Amino acid sequence: MGMDRRDFLKIAALAAGLGVKPAADLVLGGFEAQAQTQPAQAVLAQAKKWAMVVDMTKLTAEDCKAAIKACHDAHNVPDVRTADGQVDVKHEVKWLWTDKYENVFPDDYNAVIPPAMEKKDFLVLCNHCTDPPCVRVCPTQATFKRPDGIVVMDMHRCIGCRFCMAGCPFGSRSFNWSDPRPFIKKVNPEYPRRMKGVVEKCNFCDERLAKGLYPACVEACRSGALTFGDLDTPSSPVRQVLAKRYAIRRKPGLGTGPNVFYVI
Repeated sequence: MGMDRRDFLKIAALAAGLGVKPAADLVLGGFEAQAQTQPAQAVLAQAKKWAMVVDMTKLTAEDCKAAIKACHDAHNVPDVRTADGQVDVKHEVKWLWTDKYENVFPDDYNAVIPPAMEKKDFLVLCNHCTDPPCVRVCPTQATFKRPDGIVVMDMHRCIGCRFCMAGCPFGSRSFNWSDPRPFIKKVNPEYPRRMKGVVEKCNFCDERLAKGLYPACVEACRSGALTFGDLDTPSSPVRQVLAKRYAIRRKPGLGTGPNVFYVI
């Protein structure tokens, strides 16, 4: 009986002392090649450290719906449903979603929280941490951090061990328990679909950045509540917002250094 690529990787990772060459060389090579063909949009093709600011004083329920739809449509995220048409909460796959304050910031011990903020839906995604624990625990380097700070997945290299899910303290990763392809309503041919047994998550729309485009969620958010840019450049949009507004991050005490900020 033959051996498929994922089975081979499982054996190679465990038997060869995790001697798997990082996928970053291949992926980054393509990213840089595309960036060089887009000189007019170099500002979005190059950055030292990408970051996002979510302004909760501007974010609306309509913004959340539009941002989630844009993200999931662009990346062929499956809408996993049960037989009666309800969201399968045990098996759902999500790159971008909403949650309440108490769940997003469980370690914020403020005794009194403004009611409007406490009841509001917060937009949640991968934090693209400065020191991502998910990267450290992946045995095949299927998840890795790029020089520009984006934590990405090479889904062909993923063996489905889910160590990265256990390592992520933010619940930002999803596992395909079944074949996700039947649950994709409209396929975007420009982004690859996944298979059963693969972990996936938000990638800060790295494929769009390579073309000089903002992330899909940022474009879809009409109120301007989502700001995206280079955290290490003082003149960038995110730095301008953070210089004027106080912002918090999720679980800062863990030391992962999230690069998604919330203005509340």
